[in-house]
Amino acid sequence: MTTPPIHELTDRARDVFRILVESYIDSGAPVGSRTISKISGLNLSPASIRNVMQDLEELGLLAAPHTSAGRMPTESGLRLFVDGMMQASEPSAQERAAIEARAGSTGPIEEALANTTLALSGLSACAGMVLVPKREPVLRQFGFVPLAEDRALAVLVGSDGSVENRVVDLPPGMDPASLQQAANYLSATLSGLTLSEARARIEREIREERAALDGAARTLVERGLAVWSEDSGHRPVLIVRGQAQLIDAAAAEDLDRVRQLLDELEGKEELARLLDSAREGEATRIFIGSENKLFALSGSSVIAKPVRALDGRVVGVVGVIGPTRLNYARVVPMVDFTAATLARLLA
Repeated sequence: MTTPPIHELTDRARDVFRILVESYIDSGAPVGSRTISKISGLNLSPASIRNVMQDLEELGLLAAPHTSAGRMPTESGLRLFVDGMMQASEPSAQERAAIEARAGSTGPIEEALANTTLALSGLSACAGMVLVPKREPVLRQFGFVPLAEDRALAVLVGSDGSVENRVVDLPPGMDPASLQQAANYLSATLSGLTLSEARARIEREIREERAALDGAARTLVERGLAVWSEDSGHRPVLIVRGQAQLIDAAAAEDLDRVRQLLDELEGKEELARLLDSAREGEATRIFIGSENKLFALSGSSVIAKPVRALDGRVVGVVGVIGPTRLNYARVVPMVDFTAATLARLLA
């Protein structure tokens, strides 16, 4: 059934529909005609409201989950409300300050992203998500820790204080002196470079035979940088925080849906693709329930916003996921503000 345009509804139908949707979003429970009739300014009897609700149900905008008189909006109804009736409410000064404080925290960039996502989650009562390109760390120090005769732990310390580890295979005949030689050479030669810059320099120096390394150390240096570059690649970083927000009092009555949703959140590749689909265009993307295949079974909504640098480049996507009855009018501007805050962080 095709959802009717908002202008095709009568004024009475729009008023009843708006009040019902807002009441449903607030309570999470089906709304009856008596509840609507008690709201001041409507001037309609419960019987008249029931007739309007019946008309709205026939249009596919409302549904009765059981035999009671209460109605709740369908996904089509929520889409009509979001696109044509919602009145956005800007984040408060306290909410903006909380998001900016987390984004401004010191430490590695991914830690600031995680903190900001957690703040968005807490304020929106949803799970917060952010997707950004993998950033190459700028090297500050490099080391190798022996694990066995044929393996070592390569430790990379970035200029932002981040620490990453990789296990590398040692070439035959690698002794502790060669291991230390390789670490010293990397730290002295590559400090201040990104991984791609470091690999290019190493390849050039080895090719021109200017690298002061013995054969085993040279092999280890090449192998270590190759492992790091291949593992880092260009895959995006996906951070999800606040999954516990999805288990509230209302959700406790529908544990199967929550369990399905948490399972869907474990599918990081699918989730990354969903967020990546929001990169195009300027506006915030809102996926309601089955509009997106990933969350069709759990009946969840996703709000996502591209994060753009000053030059217009998309440098990430931030968003939230929650039940279809989430407070769109409040959460959409909050996601918008978080995207603007992260744009300054990622620029």
